[in-house]
Formats: sequence, structure tokens, C-alpha cells
Amino acid sequence: MHEYTSTARVWGLTCPGFPEEISRARRWTRDILRGSPMADDAELIVSELSTNAVLHTASGLESGSFHLALAVSAQVIALSVTDNGGTGTAPKVEHRDQEAEHGRGLGMVSALAHRVVVHDSQGGYTVTAELFTDTRPGGHPC
Repeated sequence: MHEYTSTARVWGLTCPGFPEEISRARRWTRDILRGSPMADDAELIVSELSTNAVLHTASGLESGSFHLALAVSAQVIALSVTDNGGTGTAPKVEHRDQEAEHGRGLGMVSALAHRVVVHDSQGGYTVTAELFTDTRPGGHPC
């Protein structure tokens, strides 16, 4: 975040629910957080959450979409992905063995993030991962 900005900045992006849009979501996140020490973790989190939306919800259907929100303040980077629903069950961390091909993404997100919260959102779910930034005096984390 720019040193003269004193409040949180928020960006939003809505993507069609096509698998190729996941790379767009990663690039978008990387571009916004360019220069931040949290950029790599944030990009991986957005990739996992977007993939989950496309693969496991109505977001991945022909007319589906998913929405990303990115909020940056001096204390936190919050990354949210909202899906179109259709599963009936909230996303949850599953503890799978390392050989499993599916079901480990949200576990990885929870390992990278300081906090992960799931909210109901108009028939779907919003998963928000928060990365706490370095708040040392004089530090500029973003």
C-alpha cells in the first residue's frame, strides 16, 4: 500500500466461471500487490479459492461466475471469493493425506492465512482469507 494512504483500499473483480479465468484472478491479485512481501501467498490463496468456486459450485456452470474482493490496509490483506452456490453445504477444511488429488485446497489456504472465515452470501458462500501484515513502526508492508 502506498505510504500516504491511511485507509483501506478495496478492489473487486467478477470473472466468468471458466477454469481459464483462475489465471486472470491470480494475475489481478499479483498486479495489485506488486512489491508486497505477501503477494505470493495472496496469489496462491486466490488461486485455490477461485478453483474451489469453479469446480465445486454453480460458479463453474455455463452461465456461472465468481467474484473476488481484495482489501488492503496497513494491518491486513483480506482476500474474498464469492461463489454462485448450488452445493447446499458450506466450504470446510478437510484433512486429507498428501496423496489425495482433491480436497486439500482450503486446508492449504488455512495454513497460509492468519484467519479464514466462511459466510453465507445470497445463495452461495464467501470465503475470506486474511493475511496480517507487518505493523512495525515505519514498516510499509504493501
